[in-house]
Amino acid sequence: MTSTFEDLEVWKHCRSFRNKLGEVIKLLPNEEKYRLSDQLKRAARSVTANIAEGYGRFHYQENIQFCRQSRGSLYEILDHLICALDEQYIDNATFDKCKADLEKCIALLNGYILYLKKRKE
Repeated sequence: MTSTFEDLEVWKHCRSFRNKLGEVIKLLPNEEKYRLSDQLKRAARSVTANIAEGYGRFHYQENIQFCRQSRGSLYEILDHLICALDEQYIDNATFDKCKADLEKCIALLNGYILYLKKRKE
């Protein structure tokens, strides 16, 4: 049973990913501080914030919509990580680890959305 969004496995995993991503952001050069670094931080924070906000709406359809926004932010993060790889700010191993964590977040989020859809019906 969940009594708060903090109990959701998807939120916990996305929070962990956000924290790991914070370490990767530190690898980016200073000239990217207000560009790529900032975009990565905002997108990562958006993932967990939207899960939390959707949970607080108490209507399944609204919750689903906020989860879809979270999913969009995860794909945005993937694109930013590809940019960081292309610019050689991160290496392949770092990218692959981040991508695996991100894909796990997406899978959990898709499962949560499916659960919400079934509860709605």
